[in-house]
Amino acid sequence: MKLRSILCTILAGALLVASCGGSAASSSSSASAATLVDIGAGIKGVAGLHATVYATGLTHAAAFALDAQHRLWVATADYTDSGKDGVYLVAASGAKPVAVITGTHTPLGLLWLDGTLYVASKARVDAYSGLHGTRFANHRTVVTFPANVGEVNNIVVAPNGRLLVGISAPCDHCTPTSKYSGAIVSFRPDGRDLQVYASGIRAPVGLTYFPSSSDLFVTMDYRDDLGTATTGDALAVVAAGTSWGNPSCYGQGGAACIGVPATTATLDKHAAVSGVAIVTGQLGASVGTSAIVAEWALGKVQRVALQKTGAASTSTVTTLLTGIKNPVAVTVANDDAMFVGDWSTGTIYRVAAAT
Repeated sequence: MKLRSILCTILAGALLVASCGGSAASSSSSASAATLVDIGAGIKGVAGLHATVYATGLTHAAAFALDAQHRLWVATADYTDSGKDGVYLVAASGAKPVAVITGTHTPLGLLWLDGTLYVASKARVDAYSGLHGTRFANHRTVVTFPANVGEVNNIVVAPNGRLLVGISAPCDHCTPTSKYSGAIVSFRPDGRDLQVYASGIRAPVGLTYFPSSSDLFVTMDYRDDLGTATTGDALAVVAAGTSWGNPSCYGQGGAACIGVPATTATLDKHAAVSGVAIVTGQLGASVGTSAIVAEWALGKVQRVALQKTGAASTSTVTTLLTGIKNPVAVTVANDDAMFVGDWSTGTIYRVAAAT
């Protein structure tokens, strides 16, 4: 399978979610034109932002997490799955990344919770605790999935304390045999009570909650076999118990998508959308309240401006950043900056409102 197809699968106020046939209630079908300027570090972005290089040497950076000391942790995930992936600590800007966990297989999700680092990787989720310096004293397997379940993606903690992880279908347009494939699954931090939270999603890659809400934003990679017939990848708010119709429904509407919830925004076609973060003003007025979405295949970081007036929700897609070869991981730091990782070059960028 070609690299882009692999990555498309493995990487690859809240909005109203309506059950109206699988298309966005109000969004652009592709990114609107935006005037981008030089913001530093070889990156172009919207005026009012400033970019610097935070770290280098993290080739195949695929997931971020911040610990209680606000330090950045990075998981690397090579598409060859050679078992040489790892999790690294970047203690400060310019610091050399330190390998803390090695020998992992395609870790695409990281989460710090109550002093424990959860790592979502091939067919499993593991937990590491008792960190002393750069070594963990304890390691346990939280949950395992069938070997052919598909790529295990981002992991988040829900407001009720349960953990959620996205799992891609193991194929481009087939109907998976496992109920955990092409789904978001939920379980307790100790691994008990494994449930399907939402189903019928070809590749739920990036997961994040809108701050102080129960609205789970998810990036979705749609089928790759459709050529120009695809509607484009998507960003959606995914509620518990919803089914999204994969492989028959891919945002095209019509009979195949009856009963499928609407997406929040339609993104670029064959973009291999990956990480997502929510900002609510941290990046200044030019960005405002937005979902920030990385498009691996196209080298773009997109801004989905989020607005809600009464019962009506709208979203507008524009390009926020270019100049990053293959962006995947994005997260908001405690100092109101944003980290963006380049999977190809191993460079981690810090983007903040210009002062």
